[in-house]
Amino acid sequence: MYRYIGNKTKLLPHILKRVRELIGDTGVVADIMAGTGSVALELKKKNYTVIASDVMTYSYHHLVTNLQLSEYPKFKGVMDLIGESQDDIPYFKVLDYLNSISPEKGFFFREFSPDGFPLNGTPPRKYFTSENAEKIDAIRVCINEWIQTKRINDKEASLLKHTLIMAVNEIANISGTYGYFLSTFKNNSTNKIWLKPVEIEPYNSKGHTVMHGFAEDLAGLITADLCYIDPPYMKRQYAANYHILETIARGDFPDAIGKSGLRDWWDQHSKLCTKTKGLQSFEKIMYEMCCNKFLVSYSEDGLFSLNQLEDCFSKFGEVTIQQIDYNRFKSNDSKLPSKLKEYLISVER
Repeated sequence: MYRYIGNKTKLLPHILKRVRELIGDTGVVADIMAGTGSVALELKKKNYTVIASDVMTYSYHHLVTNLQLSEYPKFKGVMDLIGESQDDIPYFKVLDYLNSISPEKGFFFREFSPDGFPLNGTPPRKYFTSENAEKIDAIRVCINEWIQTKRINDKEASLLKHTLIMAVNEIANISGTYGYFLSTFKNNSTNKIWLKPVEIEPYNSKGHTVMHGFAEDLAGLITADLCYIDPPYMKRQYAANYHILETIARGDFPDAIGKSGLRDWWDQHSKLCTKTKGLQSFEKIMYEMCCNKFLVSYSEDGLFSLNQLEDCFSKFGEVTIQQIDYNRFKSNDSKLPSKLKEYLISVER
């Protein structure tokens, strides 16, 4: 996937081992803050039935692609538009078509390129080269039109948006997140954007559920053998840090606010990023979900201390804490320690 705040790729072996210890080799696992879907996909590979959700729209499309597809869709509704292609696979033909369409000076060109003219009067932004921004505009318009005219179904739309997001991440002029752009274009951001086929895992896609919304709101709708929770640790809001990916996922044209061009993201503001309401969110999830076992990932860098979490979770069952040490990602001038403690906290009713 891509560099994502709190990504759990390095912790996957520990997470899967603990899931197996808690519920065995089969069962229903809810991953209710699933992000890019790395944990959910591994659970699928291990033959668990997965219920995955997230409040971010781009996450929804990643999850649909990772969980509900085991082969490429047929794209029957657009084959009459595609024309000649050297590829036999319909998805590949669609990408050839999208890669070849003429660029357009649209929303991304105006708001996120150096030759643009932001509507709020700020100086041009440099998230993408002007050429790449124009191509993103053209691809977005085409996908939107196919959705509106029902030429592609929901899963096909999710796969195309997932593919576009992955391509955008390769050429975005950012340091890691989309909170702000770099002042000069780095090497990879000057490459031409190109939609590449994403790999579809040939694992069983039946029975997996993808939901969209806040975990606290969805908890009461979920029945599972185990619920895995990977909450945000810090005050940094995902909705602000990945606003451009959210705009691609929604296919909309929001007001670009301030110098960085943020969309209005308050509808996706996470209470778990606040000290005042974060613990209440945990309690609501554990109280309302029909589930007897919870597994929570947390970091020593988090807003809440281990003692606070243990006090909160002990209201719902027996708490077990596993400590995992691994190397912290650091920038060259970081003063933070090289080692970081992560915790896997189990709660059993």
